[in-house]
Amino acid sequence: MATNTGNAHTVGLKSDGTVTAIGWNKHDQCNVSEWRDIVTVSAGWCRTVGVKSDGTVVAVGRNNEGECNVSSWRDIVSVTTGDWHTVGLKLDGTVTAVGNNKYNQCSINDWSDILAVSAGYLHTIGLKSDGTVVAVGRNNEGECDVSGWRDIVAVAAGSYHTVGLKSDGTMVAVGSNKHHQCDVSAWYGIRAVSAGCAHTIGLKSDGTMVAVGDNDYGQCDVSGWSNIQP
Repeated sequence: MATNTGNAHTVGLKSDGTVTAIGWNKHDQCNVSEWRDIVTVSAGWCRTVGVKSDGTVVAVGRNNEGECNVSSWRDIVSVTTGDWHTVGLKLDGTVTAVGNNKYNQCSINDWSDILAVSAGYLHTIGLKSDGTVVAVGRNNEGECDVSGWRDIVAVAAGSYHTVGLKSDGTMVAVGSNKHHQCDVSAWYGIRAVSAGCAHTIGLKSDGTMVAVGDNDYGQCDVSGWSNIQP
């Protein structure tokens, strides 16, 4: 099973392509029991989005700004959910988006050669096949200042910060550092990364974890973890 967490709900993708969910369900974001043939899921703020094996997309939950209007999408290989916008990566390396576009975080129709995408609170990050990174959206804290990045193999967007994993296992980060969520320059041997609202998690090649950032709820207390798989 693979899992994904929204703000207050948790979604699990089972090996048979069905999905289960628990947690806050005010907007029906946990009503996924009838989903079938799902290959990947993403849990956003008040909603859940799933990619089916045929490249179509399903969504449930809050749709006040059209963030669940994905029924017409085709040839999708992965999705990422920001707070109020949803981004889909297509098989041909182009990208599509729906939802809130106040800061142009959905203005990605001209992107190409994209390998991975990550949606933050009000910004969107794309990793290109040449290891460079593109970004659109709110940039008040410099969370979109990624044009100089090179040799990137993975990206993750938090609410107001962005992190990148380099091919040599080191990290780069930009954006808000109020909680030291960008203090990753000393990390090494990293094989996967994830960014929360105001914290950053790294999975090391030896299966251990490192974390920096807001820890008010113990979300960075991973120092004892071992044998973690990406």
